[in-house]
Amino acid sequence: MATPSFLSSLKYSDSLTVVGISICTAVICEAISWVLIYRTNSYKSLRSSIDKAAKKLETMKTESTTAKITKKSKTKKIDRVETSLKESSRDLSLFKFKSGAVVAVVLFVVFGLLNSLFEGKAVAKLPFKPFGLVMKMSHRGLQGDDPTDCSMAFLYFLCSISIRTNLQKFLGFSPPRGASAGLFPMPDPKTN
Repeated sequence: MATPSFLSSLKYSDSLTVVGISICTAVICEAISWVLIYRTNSYKSLRSSIDKAAKKLETMKTESTTAKITKKSKTKKIDRVETSLKESSRDLSLFKFKSGAVVAVVLFVVFGLLNSLFEGKAVAKLPFKPFGLVMKMSHRGLQGDDPTDCSMAFLYFLCSISIRTNLQKFLGFSPPRGASAGLFPMPDPKTN
């Protein structure tokens, strides 16, 4: 019982509560992802194939630029490796999709809980006056005209993005180097 009264006596208690819940949510989401994705053998094999293909592609491209001799067979090999890398990246994205649904449900529940706790209440003060669109997001659901008031939704959004991304990097769960294509890769200009 001493903890809630201690937090409520702090000047920034609402902000610290939102940041703390955001940290806990990020840890829970990464634990769910670890259980459903990162510990499986299929994820590990996909990741290693992406890493190998990315390294092979990188060495092939550096060799072709240093040689300055463009051969048709060399470009075909590079295209094959690029295609294999894109397919593996797509497969990895589809594989991650199932845990994304579970994580989305967790985030939706936590956001609903926080929204009911801090409805219409400013949880932080911004050190600047935000412009147009950012002000609409940061002042969402708040009464009053002070543009430096920050709503729970904006603070939670910023914390979730930064904490979860950094936690993934720290734990080594960030996407492989060559897996930037995702589910919807950019069209290949060579085929157009």
